Amino acid sequence: MEWLIERFRTAPERIAFIHAGREVRYCDMVASIDDFYKRVLDAGIQRGDTVVVLGDYSPEVFCMIIALVRNSSIVIPLTRTSVVEESVALEVSGCEWYVEFDLAGRHATITHRGLKSDNSLLNEFRQRVTPGMVLFSSGSTGKPKGILHDFNQLAEKFRKQRTPVVAIPFLMIDHFGGINTILVITSSLGTVVTVADRSVVSICAAIENYKVELLPATPSFLTLMLASNLHNQFDLTSINRITYGTEVMPQSTLNRMSKEFPNVILQQTYGLSEVGVMRSQSRDNGSLWMRIGGEGFQTKIVNNILWIKSQYAMVGYLNSPSEFDADGWFNTQDQVEADGDYFRILGRVTDLINVGGQKVYPAEVENIILEIENIQDVAVFGERHALLGQIVVAKVVLESPEVVDSVKKRIRIACLGKLASFKVPTKIILVEGALHSARQKKIRR
Repeated sequence: MEWLIERFRTAPERIAFIHAGREVRYCDMVASIDDFYKRVLDAGIQRGDTVVVLGDYSPEVFCMIIALVRNSSIVIPLTRTSVVEESVALEVSGCEWYVEFDLAGRHATITHRGLKSDNSLLNEFRQRVTPGMVLFSSGSTGKPKGILHDFNQLAEKFRKQRTPVVAIPFLMIDHFGGINTILVITSSLGTVVTVADRSVVSICAAIENYKVELLPATPSFLTLMLASNLHNQFDLTSINRITYGTEVMPQSTLNRMSKEFPNVILQQTYGLSEVGVMRSQSRDNGSLWMRIGGEGFQTKIVNNILWIKSQYAMVGYLNSPSEFDADGWFNTQDQVEADGDYFRILGRVTDLINVGGQKVYPAEVENIILEIENIQDVAVFGERHALLGQIVVAKVVLESPEVVDSVKKRIRIACLGKLASFKVPTKIILVEGALHSARQKKIRR
């Protein structure tokens, strides 16, 4: 990663981070990386040692990660709201060293844990004498998987410098998309604007205060932002691009985004922890069709499932067999439609609801329900049924209180008007609170 540090040196006075109102320049970043690297060496952290870094986005947390990468250590970034329990993560990856940052993200304590993992993939990887990074899947469909990447390979695609932007790293630092975002911004000598939390208010306030130009977000967050109407209470005119991914975008949400942000480019992105984040181009602002690929990536469709071959693919799972075929192709488990070189994501195979042999895509039902008056958010999922296999269940959050029977009737009428009868929710549950995880991704269960 010396090339990245050298790039930082070329723009010493440019602002790299705005964290808790504090501006940190690229010259400060270089000095901080050097200081942390010295602490790493003084502590006795060796090449190939597994090192947990606990913290969220801050210039110091990022500089510590780069210092460990410089040392050819294997970094396991975790946050205090990680989707995987820390004990589970450490059992899989091991933890020879533990770096904990305070809540402000400025001061780090380095502790020797000595928890060595006799993992065959890790042992083999150590022979490369190259930095590694372990990220964990959410485990929403089973046990969380430890995903090992060669960090040098992961970062290689950022050597080509892009136009610098002021951006908020929306996805968390223990998420592949979060690591990708922060590398995109800093490798281009842009400015990372951190937020205390990922609430709509905090995000909108940060955009207004620091003239943020790029917001990478999830459809769940954008749906919530539109429902709250908070975007109209802040000056968001600095934004020129909003990217969205990690889950299927409801067409109704995209339509509203196009209307509310007519001068903003709305770009769908696509990536997986196993293969990396691909270059993408939406057909237009109101379209869910996109082209994906770019240098280092190949795509194909097999039985309506998207497969990807990537030069930036993971080394492997620490606790699960590889899901790549003999030729290096990865089954994304995403069902798609194709139109020339454009794709439209329909949903994950694991999210599909099977009603008496008929397939139901949750996003299709959610899209209809989100168009109904007084609906703030909805999550659709399958529930076991003795005769049909599964039934469709909709968990709904209202904007304002309403009689339960009235809501259920309106939802069923709206769905019957646009969907086949087997797709209409059999059960409708009214709930309060968020329907998404700490990573702002919809929870369908």
